[in-house]
Amino acid sequence: MLNIDGISKSFGDQILLNNTGFQINPGERVGLVGRNGHGKTTLLNIISGSDHADEGSVSCPSGYRIGFLSQKISFSKSRVIDEAILGLLEHEKDNHWKVEKILAGLGFSVNDFTRNPIEFSGGFQVRLNLTKVLVSEPDLLILDEPTNYLDITSIRWISQFLISWPREILLVTHDRSFMDNVVTHIAGIHRQKIKKIKGDTSKYYLQIAQDEEVYEKTRLNEEKRKKEIELFISRFRAKARLANMVQSRIKTLDKTESKEKLQKMKNLEFEFNYLPFPGKQIMQIKNLSFGWGKNNLLVDNFSLTVYPEDRIAVIGKNGKGKTTFLKLISENLTPIDGTIKINPGVELGYFEQTNVQSLNDEFTVEDEFMRSSPDSDRQAARNICGAMMFEKDLALKKIAILSGGEKSRVMLGKMLMTPLNLLLLDEPSNHMDIESCDSFVSALYNFEGALIIVTHNEMFLHSLANRLIVFKNDSVHVFEGTYQEFLEKEGWEEEGIMVEKKIKPAALSKKELRQKKSDVIARKSKEIRPVKQKIERLETDIEKNETSISKTNDLLLEASSAKDGQKIQVLSKELAELQNLNEKMFEELEIQMELFEKIETAFIHQIEEVER
Repeated sequence: MLNIDGISKSFGDQILLNNTGFQINPGERVGLVGRNGHGKTTLLNIISGSDHADEGSVSCPSGYRIGFLSQKISFSKSRVIDEAILGLLEHEKDNHWKVEKILAGLGFSVNDFTRNPIEFSGGFQVRLNLTKVLVSEPDLLILDEPTNYLDITSIRWISQFLISWPREILLVTHDRSFMDNVVTHIAGIHRQKIKKIKGDTSKYYLQIAQDEEVYEKTRLNEEKRKKEIELFISRFRAKARLANMVQSRIKTLDKTESKEKLQKMKNLEFEFNYLPFPGKQIMQIKNLSFGWGKNNLLVDNFSLTVYPEDRIAVIGKNGKGKTTFLKLISENLTPIDGTIKINPGVELGYFEQTNVQSLNDEFTVEDEFMRSSPDSDRQAARNICGAMMFEKDLALKKIAILSGGEKSRVMLGKMLMTPLNLLLLDEPSNHMDIESCDSFVSALYNFEGALIIVTHNEMFLHSLANRLIVFKNDSVHVFEGTYQEFLEKEGWEEEGIMVEKKIKPAALSKKELRQKKSDVIARKSKEIRPVKQKIERLETDIEKNETSISKTNDLLLEASSAKDGQKIQVLSKELAELQNLNEKMFEELEIQMELFEKIETAFIHQIEEVER
């Protein structure tokens, strides 16, 4: 068990954590969420001991071991297997099978085991670090963006591995579907505080929204009440016979702490600038071949027609040719054979992680946006700066001092400056937080042009793709359908990585299907009817009560004009009781509305399950 109590952490005048904390109890797998720059990595560093809090404490039982996935690369052995074995506990140094199992799951072949770690790409070197952490079997496993360098098969493998992890996990990832699949709890950093709930990210963000709604409603009620008290004091301060009441209200006012209005949280919110395209086809690819020689082809005799409404996802294991394919169709590479014809009127935008090297370190963010579209004015550039979360003075930051995530946002912003009808995106979400990923998916969903995207994020695949280009078993083919249909019909059984296909249950007859639907509807109607009736009663009661409040307010104003102290006293008490009753009814209404939504959601899921 790990206990984080009352910690605070600041950098200069920026407060990240303010007298906050939470617990990780035995067996809990906790997902840590929060916006970029709000303290997730700082909190992980404090827990692992590589940083310290300004105030507060982090405590755990004696002998409690913490394993932390480091993105820093440092190897002391000349073979992958020997380096990975360093992670084993002393009494398990001979259990090489544990190391081999995890290396294979993370995409290393048997031949890779004897290669030198320095021969591998940075992504595979991070996987080797991950292997060392996993085989050390710590009490608390801390993973900071473990999926950034993993392909789909490795992500699906490690997801199952972590679900069966017998001890505690603290996970940070931008991949929402991966997090929801693994964790039992969510701990979120929000407004310098940490809130932990049982459940997934959807439940957490719903709870945050409800908490803020309640806070704002309470703040407005308190402001209204405060103004009423101030009005009473100013009117009757000089009345000797009301002196006690005035003094009582003055004391109440002194004790009342004003709640500050919550500052609006800025999200990455934008839309791509669509250039209308009148043609029926965006691109034709015919008999395309490419590789590092005739005997080592990544793409062999591949053909595809891209249409204006296409949402094409390019999927497969790392190193199979996905990024190369995007470079070919963006004309950054020349094929060995075949043709790529991009039709007139097509304007494409191409995003890849290495594109950030094209940014000028001496330019500001605003300068980069202005340079990307000379026809645009400074105000247009400023608007894009705001959409990319570079507001006000942040737009004047030099490229040289930006983080990797900020540079990625600049590259996306440059794409927004130009009207486009074809987007080519290579792993665009790697430096985004979960909130930004949600906004990005929404922007892509609403884009009217064609999209070709390389991604390992299964939320993106489920949300966007209507066609797939699949790199699998050393070949590439087009799958006509959604990602869910691909999982059901093909799945990811390949090259030693066994991921089960979803097995569809035996099809029901139309009569059985109607009966099952009828049973679900009847059961849910029985559950939902009393809740619905209670909501309707509460709404009626609230309406009646608000009418009474309005009438009492009018009577109080009349009594105030008539300077009738006794009547003012009676009516003030009556008004306070009516307002308290209203607040209680509103609270009960919110509870019943939430219950109603849960039943409705469960009902929809059960109907969908029956239809599947």
